[in-house]
Amino acid sequence: MRQEFDVAARVRQVIDEAGCSQREFARRVVMDPSKLSRSLGGTRRFTVAELARIADAGRVDAGWLLGTTGPGEPAADTPEPAARTSPPEGGRPLQIVRETVRLIAEHGFHSVRVADIAAACDTSTAAIHYHFPGRAELLEAAVRWCMDEDTMRRAARLAEADDALEELRQLIDLQVPDSTQQRHQWLVWMDLWSEAARSTAIGQLHAAFYREWRRTIAEVIRRGIDQGVFRDVDPEFSALRLTALIDGFATQVVATAPGEGGTSAEVMRTACLAYLDTELSAQPPHRPDETRSSPFP
Repeated sequence: MRQEFDVAARVRQVIDEAGCSQREFARRVVMDPSKLSRSLGGTRRFTVAELARIADAGRVDAGWLLGTTGPGEPAADTPEPAARTSPPEGGRPLQIVRETVRLIAEHGFHSVRVADIAAACDTSTAAIHYHFPGRAELLEAAVRWCMDEDTMRRAARLAEADDALEELRQLIDLQVPDSTQQRHQWLVWMDLWSEAARSTAIGQLHAAFYREWRRTIAEVIRRGIDQGVFRDVDPEFSALRLTALIDGFATQVVATAPGEGGTSAEVMRTACLAYLDTELSAQPPHRPDETRSSPFP
């Protein structure tokens, strides 16, 4: 128990020296924030792979985190030295995850080999397994990274909007797969959906993400009702319908390459924005000089 406490204390030291919040550090090491919190609190053990990613992010030796080597001693079983002359942007774990996302989007999760990921990262398969022991861990990390990226982009867009109607327009625009990055992300989601039906861990991650996504939409709709820009609708049910509409259209858009006759990204954007106009937007106030020819009765 004392050794576990020492490991947690060393991880806390790494987080403090990183100069970021605990949640942001969890994002950097592609780890569930709640698992990081429980491990720091002593109710859960860090896995070897998690400690490897923490060591990489903090530029410390994994052996030091475990208490098996001193601060300056190299660990004999580490595939890559902690100190690198030209480390990949964001550290090796994030590089592995980003390349995994790209390869999953291009070839599908079950067609991607660890050797393919290692080649894309210009490293060894041993280094990949050092940070992510199995395919399940890699898929979970890839999905979590996509979720975090999506959440950060959402927060940035919402901060720019003047009212709830504009907030929803911004959120819809973020979900339209009209860029390579967005198409890649949607292709990863599709792999997630199929894996969620077979994997309890991925299924729970999928459910948690969609709860948070629908909650975000519902909160925006509720805010719009208070602002008077939306009608008095059920926010949760409207959020469910809108997210289902987005999912359905995005699936159609990525089913074919751009320009090959499938549903286009622009059609998706137009249809989703029309949903706001027909189902949510409040009608403008009645003006005395309006005539019966007005589109708003």
